[in-house]
Amino acid sequence: MFPAAPTPRRELPPAREAAGTVRTKPAARPPGAPEGASEHSPKTGSRNAFFDNAKYLAIVLVAMGHSWEPLTDGSRAAEALYMTVYTFHMPAFIIISGYFSRSFDMRKDRLQRLITGVAVPYILFETAYAFFKRWADDDPGHPISLLDPWFLTWFLVALFIWRLTTPLWKIVRWPIPLAVAIAVLASVSPDIGDDLDLQRVLQFLPFFVLGLSLRPEHFKLVQRRAVRIASLPIFACALLMAYWAAPRMSSAWFYHRDSAQELGTTWWIGAVMTPALFGCSIVLVACFFSWVPTRRTWFTVLGAGTLYGYLLHGFLAKGSRFWGWFDDYAWPHTPVGEVAVTLLAAAIVTALCTPPVRRVFRFAMEPTMAWAFRKDPAEKARARERVGA
Repeated sequence: MFPAAPTPRRELPPAREAAGTVRTKPAARPPGAPEGASEHSPKTGSRNAFFDNAKYLAIVLVAMGHSWEPLTDGSRAAEALYMTVYTFHMPAFIIISGYFSRSFDMRKDRLQRLITGVAVPYILFETAYAFFKRWADDDPGHPISLLDPWFLTWFLVALFIWRLTTPLWKIVRWPIPLAVAIAVLASVSPDIGDDLDLQRVLQFLPFFVLGLSLRPEHFKLVQRRAVRIASLPIFACALLMAYWAAPRMSSAWFYHRDSAQELGTTWWIGAVMTPALFGCSIVLVACFFSWVPTRRTWFTVLGAGTLYGYLLHGFLAKGSRFWGWFDDYAWPHTPVGEVAVTLLAAAIVTALCTPPVRRVFRFAMEPTMAWAFRKDPAEKARARERVGA
């Protein structure tokens, strides 16, 4: 008889990154920022400067928009600028989120990152915002409700839901038309209600699905010099159109949080406005991307901290209203004051995206929570091998 062949030793799969591991290198991906596909260059492993630049500039525009909101009642120009920026700043950020969610699946480590990087910050900041409103707005009865996102936390709810549906969008034949159809149906359905801010989740859905469908070459197309030049008259026309529409149209259309009926119009107008605004947003997002630097700049490093700036600046944005900063003083409503308020908003959100701030608030935005998850069996086996070696 032939001697029995030795049983080959089964090799363990390569180690995965431990759940909740906090990266301290400059290339770290912050939680809640686009994840799934890597934000790093496949050749060098360094972060993609274009996307970090785009995220930072988009979040600066978000903060500026919040500073302009109290000024729009008395200034048609401020209202026009406000409407123009609101047409594309969140869509741009959502498209990037979708783009980097392309490889998201139900793998254990990705689900853990979704929980620690999106769900946990939502719970913490929704609770913090509720207590802040009770104190700053003298509203002790304001509820703490995880089903009714308040102010900025809607984005975390939406991101959580969008990511969970990513595998579905990757198998349907026409994902973008389907997402637009869902957004249209949402815009004409006033009975959806406020739970989980589903109107926003559904009406902003096409931008996320568009991001899932994009490829690197699509971003290269909008970075061409011809697109950059064409974007100037396009933005000028958008501002002129917004200036004309300012006294005739509610800026609430750009929030995508209400149905057409709730905005005081008929259902068919919502069915027309939703795809029309989607088209306008895509054009302006392309123009915005065309001017985003593709090289590293002084603010590239801040792109990794945009979720910090987004959530933290909300306390000042709302506090300024609760404390009457825009109502008690006349200077913010002057041309010089409007410029000063804009620059101040940009400076504040920039500071909130910096590495020192990220280190302070990492416990809330990047909790490790290794204790909350079961360990990978393969990792346990590797640990036993190391002990026995």
